[in-house]
Amino acid sequence: MTAQFTHVRRVRFADTDVAGIVHFSNFYRFMEEAEHEYFRSLGLKIMDTRPDGTAVGWPRVRATCTFESPAFYDDLVEVDVNIVRVGVRSLTLAFRFRRGQQQLAHGEVKTVFCTCATGGKFESADIPPEIAAKFVECPPNRA
Repeated sequence: MTAQFTHVRRVRFADTDVAGIVHFSNFYRFMEEAEHEYFRSLGLKIMDTRPDGTAVGWPRVRATCTFESPAFYDDLVEVDVNIVRVGVRSLTLAFRFRRGQQQLAHGEVKTVFCTCATGGKFESADIPPEIAAKFVECPPNRA
């Protein structure tokens, strides 16, 4: 299955451990980078302010990553992004990490659409229809 969006990232030295292998925690950062770029490709932002001053955002409520093969310093890692589920208030994204055709890892992030009045706290809210319409469910092939 073709990815809905692919973000390409070169592994930096700072992403690696002493053996030159990407530290596991960086895969979560790579997912976040790909998520932000995917949102930008749709004309959206992870955090934004509406004209009335209300902030909107997508805090994460769950994140997982399963590792299959190491990535190394200077590798070009492709992060494929697909929508697994668009709920009333939540969005679940799947990520597949690969170096060429070799799969390195796969992960998933669940986020919740939230609003925050000026000076207030975040509260979950229904995803506005004009935003939900931009997301198309397309679970990845993890073969």
